[in-house]
Amino acid sequence: MNFAKMLATSTVVLASLLPFSVLAQSFTVKDVAGREVKFDKPVERVILGEGRMLYSVAPIEKEDPFARIVGWRNDLLTTDKDGYDTYLAKFPKGKELPFLGNLTDGTLQTETVVKLNPDVMLLPIGNKKAADEVKLEDMLNKIGVKIVYIDFREHILDNTEPSLKVLGQIFGHEDRAAAVAAYWKQQMARVTDKLKAANPKKPNVFMYRAAGLVECCGTFGPDNFGLMVDWAGGHNLGSDFLPGYTGSINAEQVVASNPDVVVVTGSNWSQTKDAKDFVNVGPNAAPAFDGSRKALDALMQNAAFTGSRAVAGGNVHAIWHQFYTSPYQFVAVQRMAKWFHPELFADLDPDATFKEFHEKFLPVPYQPGYWVDARAAK
Repeated sequence: MNFAKMLATSTVVLASLLPFSVLAQSFTVKDVAGREVKFDKPVERVILGEGRMLYSVAPIEKEDPFARIVGWRNDLLTTDKDGYDTYLAKFPKGKELPFLGNLTDGTLQTETVVKLNPDVMLLPIGNKKAADEVKLEDMLNKIGVKIVYIDFREHILDNTEPSLKVLGQIFGHEDRAAAVAAYWKQQMARVTDKLKAANPKKPNVFMYRAAGLVECCGTFGPDNFGLMVDWAGGHNLGSDFLPGYTGSINAEQVVASNPDVVVVTGSNWSQTKDAKDFVNVGPNAAPAFDGSRKALDALMQNAAFTGSRAVAGGNVHAIWHQFYTSPYQFVAVQRMAKWFHPELFADLDPDATFKEFHEKFLPVPYQPGYWVDARAAK
């Protein structure tokens, strides 16, 4: 036997003697930017480039979503304090994690990333342009840190399922990721299938984005909440004016559009600088709904809305802003479908759906409060 054959034979024999776990530990993910990222071993240390990614990690790492997180941005605290408090009450180790800066505003310190020695840094796809401009990938590659992009915000139809798959691979729970994706499809179909069969008239809907935090009138284009409005059987007015998933239109355009329904997005933004006029909806917000309704009514005093069909008919609502950056969009679609077509979806219970999702997939209990009507139920 010549040397080449001997070497090949020896390699095969050696490989057969190695533990299967060693042979199978490398894997490759394809992120939503279309990049193939190879890992030589299971991931143990993760940085969340956006804190609200915790909502996506939690159903994949149900036992302890912080088990492999070594650092994160502080946006969960600043944009949804109730959600932050809920998770940190159950997992106090989250309080010990360092906060990182934001890549898009230049406050991310790469020195901090290096000190944390992560295997991977998860970034929202909206950060890719900024990452490319500062050559972040090249810098982190030199120290063995991978970047992986996910997306539950900009292109939710195209990227929700692939993002879940990526998270399943990174955290070693592909079966859970597949189960969440299947549940997402099943619950969405409860609305879209019925709408397809009934083909009802679509009300004109104005989505007021982060109402009270910014000048009127922030809204959504043909993706994110704009797409959710369409899925729920409405016509999203923002899509008539905006090419991207978010932006602003002036009050005169809202007046001219005369929406049949107004839905504002809200959250507990009490930790956001200068936040004061927001509508508090989200986990455990139900006990404070009197205050939420007052805030919602105050927002409707803006001239953009006072003469609208929505205000005249009492079709004004608030919904949790964070549905726009998590794989829980099916809940928002179910809730909006009931607002837009109450008779068609009389038997649909989005509260029960979200409660079941918590029981099946999430490590924290369901706490009602994710939406509120301007008028209390009689």
